[in-house]
Amino acid sequence: MRNCKPILLVEDDTIDAMTVKRAFKELKVSNPLAHALNGEEALLHLRHGENENPCVILLDLNMPKMNGVEFLQVIKDDPALKKIPVVVLTTSNEERDIIESFKLGVAGYIVKPVDYRKFVEAIRTIDLYWTLSELPDGHVESQTQRCESASAAER
Repeated sequence: MRNCKPILLVEDDTIDAMTVKRAFKELKVSNPLAHALNGEEALLHLRHGENENPCVILLDLNMPKMNGVEFLQVIKDDPALKKIPVVVLTTSNEERDIIESFKLGVAGYIVKPVDYRKFVEAIRTIDLYWTLSELPDGHVESQTQRCESASAAER
């Protein structure tokens, strides 16, 4: 991604979460990755004052407690959270899930590929899109510079 803001992964499946982390490492995505196991946990994370809002949320739909659609309904109704871009990353290719997700304002909908190489390509596409997208947040430049400065200091 083009900035140092965290990415929030909302995913209950341990294997899928590890696969996302592995793909991020392989693609050298340097954004911190926060992980929530369901919508309720993700809301707690987002509403915790010490956590920086993510630059994007990667959201599974099929989760216990609060599923992805319920989570979307809550955050898109919250003025403090509704502008955070959400990309659905799920196993569901059900037309009703796709339609409902876009009605709730998702930025994208990707069905998780089973093949690891294809999964990495899906994550690469998400990363490329958010790297190239023009975002309304005027702080992106300074965050990029701050990130580059931090990376240089670590070397």
